[in-house]
Amino acid sequence: MTITQLKYALAIAEHKNFTKAAENCFVTQPTLSTQIQKLEDELDVIIFDRGKKPIELTEVGRKIVYQARNIVNEADRIQDIVDQQKGFIGGEFRLGIIPTIMPTLLPMFLRSFIKKYPKVKLKIEELTTEEILTRLSDGHLDAAIAATPLESDNVKERVLYYEPFVAYIPQNHRLKDKKVIEVSDLSIDDMLLLEDGHCFRDGVINLCKTFKDQIDDNFQLESGSIETLIKLSNEGMGMTLLPYLHTLDIKERLDPNLRHFKEPSPAREVSIIYHKSELKMQIIDAMHQVISGIIRGAIAFQNVEIISPKANK
Repeated sequence: MTITQLKYALAIAEHKNFTKAAENCFVTQPTLSTQIQKLEDELDVIIFDRGKKPIELTEVGRKIVYQARNIVNEADRIQDIVDQQKGFIGGEFRLGIIPTIMPTLLPMFLRSFIKKYPKVKLKIEELTTEEILTRLSDGHLDAAIAATPLESDNVKERVLYYEPFVAYIPQNHRLKDKKVIEVSDLSIDDMLLLEDGHCFRDGVINLCKTFKDQIDDNFQLESGSIETLIKLSNEGMGMTLLPYLHTLDIKERLDPNLRHFKEPSPAREVSIIYHKSELKMQIIDAMHQVISGIIRGAIAFQNVEIISPKANK
């Protein structure tokens, strides 16, 4: 039994296809098939049911793949130990970022991080929180930046910053004359939200917890982007809530539409999250340090109340 064979088994379990798994592992399909056959012969079990389309794991195969993932992670830790001993911060690093954080945070820290750690090869993807948790669990991400707490047994969280919610209220709205707003002013009836799947949407709904029972009946309009919500609000379709960093790029003519909350301001907790196996910690530590240092100059809010990103079903 070899680590390579276990990696091949993990690839097949993910892609449910020998050809796609081989392409992902950069080997020929016969090479991969031969190694998997050797693994099954050595263990004297069938790991994959090849008669199913797509290919499925057998009952014992599921247990083997689960253990294989742990073994591969532990094998990768050996290289981490060597890198940390040498003080080396480099290599490929796969980072996921949720959509409501990516456009504002990434431009703030990316150039500084690359300049300080040129040997790190970043691969960054915009993913939903659900996709991030799946990929961290499967070993396809090294870390991610998302709203927390997520209360997942498989991941660890390190807080980067707290980002207040800011109201965007158009001139024809019932709250337009209020200089500072309170959570009790909010109504789901005239609140524009992001589409389902965005954790910022869930945070807004949790903030409007008094009106949760009305959401299915009253809510009419949703959008996939914060920029679209602002445009719809300007058309008189309602108000919306924005993450604070998004307000820094609001055009001067729209700035009068922004309203801050009475303290303690509702806010989301933004963290760098990673698998409990703690691989590539030297890069995670470096990224945490760079982002935390940069963000301190942009967000000075201290008196905040954290709103959970978890959807309450």
